[in-house]
Formats: sequence, structure tokens, C-alpha cells
Amino acid sequence: MRCKSFLSFFILLGLFSSSGKIECQDDSSLRIVVNMVQLNVAVTDKNGNYITGLHPDDFVITEDGISEKLATFAEGNAPARSVLGSESPHAQIAAAADHSADHAADSPQTFSSLIAGSDVFILFDTSNYMYRDFVFAEDAISEFVHSLESADKIAFYSYSRDLSRAASLTSDRVQVLRGVRSTVAGDSAALYNALLLTVKDAAQYTGRRIVVVFSNGPDNSSVVPPEDVAELAQSTGVSIYMISTQEAKLEPVSTAVFERMTAATGGKAYFAKSWKDERRAFASVQDDLAHLYLLSYYPKANPNAGWRAITVKLVGEKAQKYKVRTRNGYRLQPIRFSSGLRAAAPDTKPQ
Repeated sequence: MRCKSFLSFFILLGLFSSSGKIECQDDSSLRIVVNMVQLNVAVTDKNGNYITGLHPDDFVITEDGISEKLATFAEGNAPARSVLGSESPHAQIAAAADHSADHAADSPQTFSSLIAGSDVFILFDTSNYMYRDFVFAEDAISEFVHSLESADKIAFYSYSRDLSRAASLTSDRVQVLRGVRSTVAGDSAALYNALLLTVKDAAQYTGRRIVVVFSNGPDNSSVVPPEDVAELAQSTGVSIYMISTQEAKLEPVSTAVFERMTAATGGKAYFAKSWKDERRAFASVQDDLAHLYLLSYYPKANPNAGWRAITVKLVGEKAQKYKVRTRNGYRLQPIRFSSGLRAAAPDTKPQ
């Protein structure tokens, strides 16, 4: 059966199906799912100073031990650029459809623009742990919002027992600041419930997605385990940064969880002893975002439908001199389409 050449592209940054698989549903449509794995990568020296000016050929990426070829590359706030050229799956598909009478496909040049810029989701603890120094915390977050010149859009959420989306993802800083100032202290803390919902929201977007959490204490109300939150963030390419006060560090379990979760997703954990430390922590996050490298690749054939381990290293003497920080893997996610579209995806286990 010959399929009419109608191409529908689903560019899924962090949400995965079988790479490059084509499904012919009937004699009128051809649907193609092309996958891209996106990585936020920080490179520092032994003193924690950021290393800038690296090039695509300075990085080596493996997935489950399989060497991967870099597809796009960006440093800091610069837009992502293709480094695959005609080898890109998008370019190959577009070339194959060049003479089609009826097709709707984005050009290869369009794809790099999809992954430029940053979306930052701020999650603020307004539980009863926050009664003390509440205003100082709001001031620190407001300064952080003002400093995020490199972010395309910002969302501001708060949580106690429930999640409040005070400002949905927007480029309007005034709307975000209004959301910050409208918060009030609440009751019990359900951090991991709220963080899971925030990660799910962030996963709906393409590009660099960052969640910055300000927490003043442990979680005492969630039904979601932190391991589930960390795995979803890893699998959807969302980096988590945790800024917590000394109150949270007094509980060793929370400290260990915060540190593991941020490390697994390529983020960082901070423990502030004072409101001045809170400001310094937010400034450090802003500095980190400005110096991240954005790498992506199309996974080669891999029979593993479960957890896939990612390793990013530098080549030559740089591998010995510098440290690389990024997420350490992902789990294949189920693909969901509306309007009756059916993805050509293997059976995958939901989170």
C-alpha cells in the first residue's frame, strides 16, 4: 500500500517513543515520530568557575554505552544551532518529501529555534514553615525574577498543602512579580506533590526548562515519593534547583533528598543560613543558567525500553581538568496525541 505523502512531525524534546519509526495508518497519511534528547550541561573547573568557549567536538555523549552524535549545540543565551546538517533526521525526512504534492513539515532550520531560550518555573514554599522571614523570601524571589534577563518566560507557583499557579508561564515580569507579592503563608507542606505537578507543567514545553524551588522545611503531607519526582524530571529533561533554609538542613533526610534530586537532574542544591544567603543562592542559580551548554542528540537504535543511562564527557586534557554536570539518564515516556492521532511507539510504562 502506497501512502500519500502527508507528513506530520512531532518534535518531542524529552518525551520519547521509538526513534525514527514510521507508521502508515491508511492510504492517506504518513506519520513520523522523531525523538530528540536534550541536555543542560554545566562545565566548571576545580574551583567551580564556569568554562566557556567550548565547541561541539569537545563533548562526547553516550547512551547505554552507545556513542551518540550531537545534533544541536548552544552556549549560554545564544540560540541553538544544528551541527548535524544533512545528517539530521529532520533534514533527511524533509529532503525525501521535497517533491511531495501535499505535505506540512517544518524546515530543518526551524528546529533549532524550537530549543533556544529558557523557561523558568519558580516554586515557593508558603507552608507554615514559612511564617518567619516570609517577606525576606519574597524579596529574594523578586530580585531573582528581575535578574532573569536570559529567560524567555517565567512562571511563579506556590505551595503549602495544595499547589497554586499564581502566574502561568509568561514573558510579563510584572505579572510574575504580582504573583510573588500575592502569596500568603498556609498550612502543611506537600512539596513533592507540588513539585511533581510543576515538572509536568514544564514538560509540556520545548527548550531549556528549569524549576527553581524555595523551601523552608521538610515535606510532611505529600503522597508522592521524591524518587518519582526525580525520575520524571530526568525523563522529561527538566533541571531542578533547590534553595532551602537552614531549617530544612536540620533534617538529614530532606538534605539528602534535595541533594540527590538536584544532582540527578543536572541542577544544584543550596542551603541558606540567612536571608542574605538566600539572595546569594538565587544569584548563583541565575549565573548557572547563563553559563549552561545546551546539547541535543537523536538516540541511535537501542532495544532498551526502560531506564537509559546518559554520560557526557569532555575530550582530551579537558576531561581531566574540568567537571561536567548534567542529568544522568531518562526513562522512555508514553506518547499521547489528541485528535485521534496514534503514535508509532513501543509499549512503555507510565510514571
